Amino acid sequence: MQAETTSKAAVSNLVQPKKQSRLASLWRELKKNKHYYILMSPYMLIFFAFTVVPVVFSIVLSFFYFNMLEFPRFVGWQNYSRLFLNDDVFMIALKNTLLFAVICGPISYVACFLFAWIINELSPKVRALMTLVFYAPSISGNVFFIWLIIFSGDRYGYLNGFLIKFGFMLEPVQWLTNEKYILPIIMIVQLWLSLGTSFLAFIAGLQTIDKSLIEAGAIDGIRNRWQELWFITLPSMRPQLMFGAVMQITSSFAVADISVALAGFPSVNYAGHTIVTHLMDYGTIRFEMGYASAIATVLFAMMLGANKLTQRLLRKVGE
Repeated sequence: MQAETTSKAAVSNLVQPKKQSRLASLWRELKKNKHYYILMSPYMLIFFAFTVVPVVFSIVLSFFYFNMLEFPRFVGWQNYSRLFLNDDVFMIALKNTLLFAVICGPISYVACFLFAWIINELSPKVRALMTLVFYAPSISGNVFFIWLIIFSGDRYGYLNGFLIKFGFMLEPVQWLTNEKYILPIIMIVQLWLSLGTSFLAFIAGLQTIDKSLIEAGAIDGIRNRWQELWFITLPSMRPQLMFGAVMQITSSFAVADISVALAGFPSVNYAGHTIVTHLMDYGTIRFEMGYASAIATVLFAMMLGANKLTQRLLRKVGE
């Protein structure tokens, strides 16, 4: 018994100094780099106040019933069970959002990189002009309203007028009120708008690649541009690739304004309904804040999972 007590005391003495040494080393590190932390503190305070705290508060609130009038009432997992078992509209929104993520996300990501790669080979003046042309739609505010004219349901709509003029059909099609066409049209507009920040990040990444790496690769046996792209270009711009992936994931999962502007709110038979528009419905119209927080938490978890998957895939680039 005495031997057992002695051994426990010895183990605790071994663990305690280790913990103290870790805390001491952390404290020494903080004191050593205190100027950096002081300079970072304004941003970190704003980040925690307006990003971390609202996210944590939303996750906690998702376990409560709260209608903005009564005091929040704890309901446990009731909001989540209602969301996945009793809310048919949410399942439609979930399906549409996953379609946007699976189709628009990868296509727009690859398109951003390919256009950036091609434009980077042009002369500086032409490159600047083409960059402006591709980036302009994403900085022009509600420029996607032009698609309302293109897909207008009367004969004055550009698409209907073109098809009728050349004899492809006799009567105009109600593009934005027919549930068969609503989701594909929103996807087309989303892809058109996706050449934005990610495109600029890829252009910047391609400009910073060290030319000596390309020369060294040619000496080591790289024979064509595709090998150069895979073994030199992509590994050299992993930070820009990761940034572009995060931006594309966010834009693909957060489609809302385009759907509301083109198809209305709600759209016909919820054909253009997404998780964000469902969140807007319960958060800004019905004021069921606990249920809206549960929707936001599910969307946050989906984005986080997609982000982790993308990071794992990008680590394999160049292998």
